[in-house]
Amino acid sequence: MLTDNPDLATIATFIRRLQWAALALGALWIVWLLAPILSPFVFAALLGWLGDPLVDRLERAGRTRNTAVILVFSVMTTVLVLALLVLVPLLEQQVVTLVESLPRYRDWFVGTALPWFERRTGLEILSWLDPEHLFNLIRAHWERAGGVAATVLGYVSRSGFALLAWFANLVLLPVLTFFFLRDWDLLVERIGLLVPRDHQDTVRRLARESDAVLGGFLRGQTLVMLILGVLYAMGLWAVGLDLGILIGVIAGLLTFVPYLGPAAIVVFGGTAALVQFGDWQHLAGVAVVFTVGQVIESYWLTPKLVGDRIGLHPMAVIFAVMAGGSLFGFLGMLLALPVAAVANVLLRFAHERYTGSRLYAGVRQQAAPDGATGTADAPPGADDVPPDV
Repeated sequence: MLTDNPDLATIATFIRRLQWAALALGALWIVWLLAPILSPFVFAALLGWLGDPLVDRLERAGRTRNTAVILVFSVMTTVLVLALLVLVPLLEQQVVTLVESLPRYRDWFVGTALPWFERRTGLEILSWLDPEHLFNLIRAHWERAGGVAATVLGYVSRSGFALLAWFANLVLLPVLTFFFLRDWDLLVERIGLLVPRDHQDTVRRLARESDAVLGGFLRGQTLVMLILGVLYAMGLWAVGLDLGILIGVIAGLLTFVPYLGPAAIVVFGGTAALVQFGDWQHLAGVAVVFTVGQVIESYWLTPKLVGDRIGLHPMAVIFAVMAGGSLFGFLGMLLALPVAAVANVLLRFAHERYTGSRLYAGVRQQAAPDGATGTADAPPGADDVPPDV
């Protein structure tokens, strides 16, 4: 038997691990091949996962599963449609304003900002940098593209197949989201039945922790981004900035990384105020919007909506999104945060197992009552036995 021969048992264990590694690599290769097809399924699964707690709450209130799913799905669809109807024309108008304002930004950058910077630092930037040429390139690109919508549609419609696939994904998304909402608990139950019985408690614990980490980040941070985006946009619009809404939306989207969203308000908002007005009053208005947003985020939004149980460092979030997009495209970006959350939970579990192992603790030497040294709570000959994990 293999158990009678330690060498054969070690070889068998190594071969099994190679098989599992080959299976994982094969699964990743299949996901990479099917990335364009899997994207709407993954996005719909994320939406279904986000809406499932509300469906469960309505069920506990006495409604049937189908009724609760229809209510939640209707609310999600209505919010998305209203957001598109309001935001798309508004942002398109803001982009047009930005394109028309580029000559003013160019003149301010070349005639005011760079000379001021050169006087303060002694560096000669204008001699080797041609800002006017850069601004002309940006303006020509936007004029040819006709705005963000034309750029996206032009990219999508380069081939009839790409346009057809894009339209099919758009149609499939609400259908798939509805089915994921309806059958989410059933899917989770069936996946749970596949877990080996000896590891069921451990897997259930890790799944709960992963759901808490990912749920706390996505649900909480999404609400924080939306609220701050609206707050920043309305605040900068009230200050009088022509690009206030666009800058506020960008700052709200960047809020998931600490300091990046506020930095966008300071840099973009301050630059827009200086270019458009050139006085300290409007610059002070931008500072007030920045301060109010930071106070609300730090003392109310983040503690109430996100909390301190996320465990995902901002650098880990950025790396996960960039790595997922580089490896698997749009599908990788969708999977980046769930994979990062699960990996974070698994790393914490591995750290817990390691710190509780004999490899980490070692064999502690304690002084005997008569002054001699010995090994506490270890049988004779224990020093000859190598510690195992």
